[in-house]
Amino acid sequence: MKRYYITDRKAIGGFRPLLEVIRDQMHLGVDFIQIREKDLTAREIFEFTLAVLEIRDTELAKHLRTQILINSRADIALATGADGVHLPADAPMQTLGRLLVFRSCHTLEEVKRARADYVTFGPVFDTPSKGKGVGLEALRKACRLGKAVFALGGVDWDNAADCIEAGAKGIAGIRLFQEPTL
Repeated sequence: MKRYYITDRKAIGGFRPLLEVIRDQMHLGVDFIQIREKDLTAREIFEFTLAVLEIRDTELAKHLRTQILINSRADIALATGADGVHLPADAPMQTLGRLLVFRSCHTLEEVKRARADYVTFGPVFDTPSKGKGVGLEALRKACRLGKAVFALGGVDWDNAADCIEAGAKGIAGIRLFQEPTL
Protein backbone atom coordinates (compact mmCIF):
# COMPACT_ATOMS: atom_id res chain seq x y z
CA MET A 1 0.00 0.00 0.00
CA LYS A 2 1.40 3.37 -1.06
CA ARG A 3 1.06 6.33 1.31
CA TYR A 4 0.58 9.94 0.21
CA TYR A 5 0.91 12.71 2.80
CA ILE A 6 -0.58 16.15 2.02
CA THR A 7 0.84 18.97 4.16
CA ASP A 8 -1.05 21.57 6.19
CA ARG A 9 1.23 23.63 8.41
CA LYS A 10 -1.65 25.64 9.89
CA ALA A 11 -3.19 22.51 11.36
CA ILE A 12 -0.03 21.69 13.33
CA GLY A 13 1.30 25.11 14.29
CA GLY A 14 3.67 26.31 11.60
CA PHE A 15 6.74 25.49 9.57
CA ARG A 16 8.95 23.98 12.28
CA PRO A 17 6.41 21.35 13.43
CA LEU A 18 5.58 20.63 9.78
CA LEU A 19 9.22 19.98 8.93
CA GLU A 20 9.41 17.61 11.91
CA VAL A 21 6.34 15.70 10.70
CA ILE A 22 7.75 15.58 7.16
CA ARG A 23 11.05 14.17 8.45
CA ASP A 24 9.22 11.61 10.59
CA GLN A 25 6.99 10.54 7.70
CA MET A 26 10.00 10.16 5.41
CA HIS A 27 11.70 7.95 7.98
CA LEU A 28 8.49 5.91 8.26
CA GLY A 29 8.68 5.35 4.50
CA VAL A 30 5.82 7.48 3.20
CA ASP A 31 5.92 7.29 -0.60
CA PHE A 32 4.76 10.79 -1.57
CA ILE A 33 4.56 14.15 0.16
CA GLN A 34 2.57 16.94 -1.46
CA ILE A 35 3.55 20.42 -0.38
CA ARG A 36 0.10 21.97 -0.30
CA GLU A 37 0.53 25.35 1.34
CA LYS A 38 -1.79 27.35 -0.89
CA ASP A 39 -1.46 30.68 0.91
CA LEU A 40 2.31 30.99 0.46
CA THR A 41 3.97 33.13 -2.18
CA ALA A 42 5.90 31.43 -4.97
CA ARG A 43 9.17 32.38 -3.25
CA GLU A 44 8.01 30.92 0.07
CA ILE A 45 6.94 27.67 -1.59
CA PHE A 46 10.28 27.53 -3.40
CA GLU A 47 12.27 28.03 -0.18
CA PHE A 48 10.13 25.61 1.81
CA THR A 49 10.50 22.99 -0.93
CA LEU A 50 14.28 23.35 -0.79
CA ALA A 51 14.15 22.76 2.98
CA VAL A 52 12.03 19.63 2.45
CA LEU A 53 14.39 18.36 -0.26
CA GLU A 54 17.34 18.91 2.08
CA ILE A 55 15.65 16.67 4.66
CA ARG A 56 14.93 14.09 1.97
CA ASP A 57 18.54 14.06 0.87
CA THR A 58 19.84 12.91 4.27
CA GLU A 59 21.29 9.42 4.08
CA LEU A 60 18.36 7.60 5.71
CA ALA A 61 15.65 9.50 3.86
CA LYS A 62 17.56 9.24 0.57
CA HIS A 63 17.61 5.46 0.98
CA LEU A 64 13.83 5.43 1.50
CA ARG A 65 13.24 7.93 -1.37
CA THR A 66 10.04 9.77 -0.60
CA GLN A 67 8.93 11.66 -3.69
CA ILE A 68 8.11 15.34 -3.25
CA LEU A 69 5.20 16.94 -5.12
CA ILE A 70 4.24 20.59 -5.34
CA ASN A 71 0.59 21.60 -5.38
CA SER A 72 -0.34 23.31 -8.68
CA ARG A 73 3.12 24.77 -9.33
CA ALA A 74 5.00 22.82 -11.97
CA ASP A 75 7.39 25.76 -12.37
CA ILE A 76 8.49 25.47 -8.74
CA ALA A 77 8.69 21.68 -8.95
CA LEU A 78 10.99 21.95 -11.96
CA ALA A 79 13.09 24.77 -10.49
CA THR A 80 13.69 22.99 -7.17
CA GLY A 81 14.20 19.48 -8.50
CA ALA A 82 11.05 18.17 -6.83
CA ASP A 83 9.65 14.96 -8.28
CA GLY A 84 6.22 16.04 -9.40
CA VAL A 85 3.17 18.23 -9.32
CA HIS A 86 -0.38 17.74 -8.06
CA LEU A 87 -2.98 19.45 -10.25
CA PRO A 88 -6.73 19.97 -10.04
CA ALA A 89 -8.79 17.78 -12.38
CA ASP A 90 -9.64 20.72 -14.63
CA ALA A 91 -6.15 22.25 -14.89
CA PRO A 92 -4.93 22.43 -18.47
CA MET A 93 -2.25 19.96 -19.40
CA GLN A 94 1.11 21.59 -19.88
CA THR A 95 4.57 20.41 -20.77
CA LEU A 96 5.82 19.01 -17.50
CA GLY A 97 9.02 17.34 -18.60
CA ARG A 98 10.24 14.74 -16.13
CA LEU A 99 7.62 15.50 -13.47
CA LEU A 100 5.22 12.94 -12.06
CA VAL A 101 1.68 14.21 -12.44
CA PHE A 102 -1.09 13.66 -9.91
CA ARG A 103 -4.63 14.93 -10.42
CA SER A 104 -7.42 15.51 -7.91
CA CYS A 105 -10.59 13.78 -9.08
CA HIS A 106 -14.00 13.83 -7.46
CA THR A 107 -16.10 12.06 -10.10
CA LEU A 108 -15.72 9.02 -12.30
CA GLU A 109 -15.79 11.28 -15.36
CA GLU A 110 -12.83 13.27 -14.00
CA VAL A 111 -10.89 10.03 -13.45
CA LYS A 112 -11.63 8.95 -17.05
CA ARG A 113 -10.36 12.26 -18.43
CA ALA A 114 -7.35 12.61 -16.14
CA ARG A 115 -4.05 12.75 -17.95
CA ALA A 116 -1.81 11.82 -15.06
CA ASP A 117 0.45 9.20 -13.59
CA TYR A 118 -1.79 9.00 -10.51
CA VAL A 119 -5.11 10.39 -9.31
CA THR A 120 -6.49 11.08 -5.88
CA PHE A 121 -10.18 10.23 -5.67
CA GLY A 122 -12.66 11.30 -3.07
CA PRO A 123 -13.75 12.14 -0.58
CA VAL A 124 -14.32 8.43 -0.14
CA PHE A 125 -15.71 8.82 3.39
CA ASP A 126 -17.48 11.71 5.11
CA THR A 127 -15.12 14.47 6.27
CA PRO A 128 -15.68 17.71 8.17
CA SER A 129 -13.94 19.73 5.44
CA LYS A 130 -15.24 18.01 2.28
CA GLY A 131 -18.67 16.78 3.38
CA LYS A 132 -20.35 13.56 2.36
CA GLY A 133 -18.14 10.81 0.98
CA VAL A 134 -18.78 9.02 -2.32
CA GLY A 135 -18.29 5.59 -0.71
CA LEU A 136 -16.29 2.47 -1.40
CA GLU A 137 -18.38 1.41 -4.41
CA ALA A 138 -17.54 4.65 -6.22
CA LEU A 139 -13.88 4.15 -5.30
CA ARG A 140 -14.07 0.60 -6.66
CA LYS A 141 -15.48 1.92 -9.96
CA ALA A 142 -12.79 4.63 -10.16
CA CYS A 143 -10.09 2.00 -9.65
CA ARG A 144 -11.44 -0.03 -12.58
CA LEU A 145 -10.83 2.85 -15.01
CA GLY A 146 -7.19 1.98 -15.55
CA LYS A 147 -5.59 4.72 -13.47
CA ALA A 148 -3.45 4.41 -10.36
CA VAL A 149 -5.90 5.72 -7.74
CA PHE A 150 -5.22 6.96 -4.23
CA ALA A 151 -8.20 7.03 -1.84
CA LEU A 152 -8.62 10.44 -0.21
CA GLY A 153 -11.06 11.93 2.25
CA GLY A 154 -11.98 10.49 5.61
CA VAL A 155 -9.45 7.70 5.21
CA ASP A 156 -8.07 6.47 8.53
CA TRP A 157 -6.07 3.46 9.68
CA ASP A 158 -9.30 1.57 10.38
CA ASN A 159 -10.72 1.88 6.84
CA ALA A 160 -7.48 2.02 4.81
CA ALA A 161 -7.57 -1.73 4.13
CA ASP A 162 -11.10 -1.36 2.73
CA CYS A 163 -9.76 1.20 0.24
CA ILE A 164 -6.99 -1.15 -0.86
CA GLU A 165 -9.47 -4.03 -1.19
CA ALA A 166 -11.57 -1.74 -3.40
CA GLY A 167 -8.58 -1.45 -5.75
CA ALA A 168 -6.82 1.73 -4.60
CA LYS A 169 -3.07 1.78 -5.11
CA GLY A 170 -2.73 3.71 -1.87
CA ILE A 171 -4.20 6.13 0.63
CA ALA A 172 -3.81 9.89 0.85
CA GLY A 173 -4.57 12.44 3.51
CA ILE A 174 -3.59 15.27 5.77
CA ARG A 175 -4.77 14.32 9.26
CA LEU A 176 -3.99 10.67 8.58
CA PHE A 177 -0.27 11.51 8.61
CA GLN A 178 -0.12 14.64 10.76
CA GLU A 179 -2.10 12.97 13.52
CA PRO A 180 -1.36 9.29 12.85
CA THR A 181 -3.06 8.06 16.02
CA LEU A 182 -6.48 9.33 14.92
